[in-house]
Amino acid sequence: MHQNSYNSHGWKHPRIGRGMFHDVRRRLPYYWSDIKDAWSYRTIACTIRIYFINILPAIAYTLDMYRRTGHFFGINEALFSSALAAMVFSIFSAQPLTIVGITGLISLFNYTIFDIIALHDPSIYPTFMCWTAIWAAIFHWIVAFCNLCDYMRYVTDFSAESFGMYVGIIYIIKGVEELVNGFGQGNAAGFMGCMVAILYFATVYGLERLGMTVRFLADYAYVIATIFWTGFSHIPGPLNDTPLSAIPTSLAFHPTQPRNWLLPFWELPLKWIFIALPFGFLVMLLFYYDHNVSSLTAQARRFPLKKPAGFHWDFFLLGCTAFVAGILGIPMPNGLVPQAPVHTDSLTTENEDNDNIVIEQRISHFIMGLAIIVTMTPPFLTVLHTIPAPIFGGVFLIVGWGSIESNGILRRTVFLITENRFLRDEELLLTIRKRKIILYLVCQILSVAACVGISQTIAAIAFPVLIIAMIPFRVWLIPRWFDQSELDVLDAFTADNEAVLGSLGGLLG
Repeated sequence: MHQNSYNSHGWKHPRIGRGMFHDVRRRLPYYWSDIKDAWSYRTIACTIRIYFINILPAIAYTLDMYRRTGHFFGINEALFSSALAAMVFSIFSAQPLTIVGITGLISLFNYTIFDIIALHDPSIYPTFMCWTAIWAAIFHWIVAFCNLCDYMRYVTDFSAESFGMYVGIIYIIKGVEELVNGFGQGNAAGFMGCMVAILYFATVYGLERLGMTVRFLADYAYVIATIFWTGFSHIPGPLNDTPLSAIPTSLAFHPTQPRNWLLPFWELPLKWIFIALPFGFLVMLLFYYDHNVSSLTAQARRFPLKKPAGFHWDFFLLGCTAFVAGILGIPMPNGLVPQAPVHTDSLTTENEDNDNIVIEQRISHFIMGLAIIVTMTPPFLTVLHTIPAPIFGGVFLIVGWGSIESNGILRRTVFLITENRFLRDEELLLTIRKRKIILYLVCQILSVAACVGISQTIAAIAFPVLIIAMIPFRVWLIPRWFDQSELDVLDAFTADNEAVLGSLGGLLG
């Protein structure tokens, strides 16, 4: 049953670094098995699938940042950031199932800061972002050493579903924006871009639905759709003659702008260094929720995981990658919410007794990182340049819809508009009064609407505060409006696996 209390055991201690120490101590004995257990076809299929659903949205968001940050963040920066995250977390992470890369929320954060800095002096934006990342890294390390990730044990479906819906909506909005941008090349280009994006969406969605019976199709849906619709847009004649936007590429392994990889962060005036401090704190708040929820959903209760988690250690690593990303002038990577459960789901198979098992390993993450490094070479940059921008609009749409379609908010909405005679007798929501379901749903929708609304204004810089506020809202206010039996059905802890909760201050009481 759903409980709102935890026992006093685990690593919920005030001792500095206690959580990180135990994360490493508990996970280290499994390191060899993380390599040995990877020898399976599921690892190969998973690696290819996760490569595409990581790199395609990363490039798509970088296109958005490229346009809205004075062309500072380009494709090379996106690939470098994704490769850095993949290599660091595949080798050193205590939670190698959590995919780390460029998210839509850090893209939103980066260009919102540019809008603010541009009001004063846009030339300081690169070094200002560098100091933002340095401060963010320091706050990450403080959180990790002080065991503050323990509080993620309070994350339930209320906040996880609200956040997942918010991320899905942001993806959809960005997809529509990408299609609208296509009309800047003319009506014919805009119409063809919409057609390619929608058909790309339909192809991936259809192949993944067919993949319920033929898993091969689901494993390679993104590969098939990307190759086919890229080729389609280059068919000689009217299609090839239509001027679709392409990915702007630059010299391999070089920054997009004519600069060195190492930013001269020491040249930023002192006052701006301290102005960057609150921005760094907001980045930490965003990553505290975004990355840890990604880890929770990658290790959610529906996955029968056996190996221990490590939230404190991984958050320390995230601070390290934020620091390196800052001084190199690349986007700060963090956990990918829509993609995180896809990685674990792709590794789920059946054993000889027809029981579901997860191939818990770190090789798929590592090979994906190597593949991204290969993508940074001249031949592959040339290939990327052939992919029309509308395909990335389709990527936004399919990834966003995937987050929305599987969301509990949508499921409860469908339940409310469905006649009882079409519902299964074992449907647990039937045991709750509908007005309570509506109240719970309204609370979630208002949370999502507030986050989406503020994200569309210059006040978007503060959206991490709203996201974090969902945790105390759930812990302190929601129980006043619902009794425990109702929360047992409506809400649940996102992760209740003993191996996972051992890293979050103790097990469910």
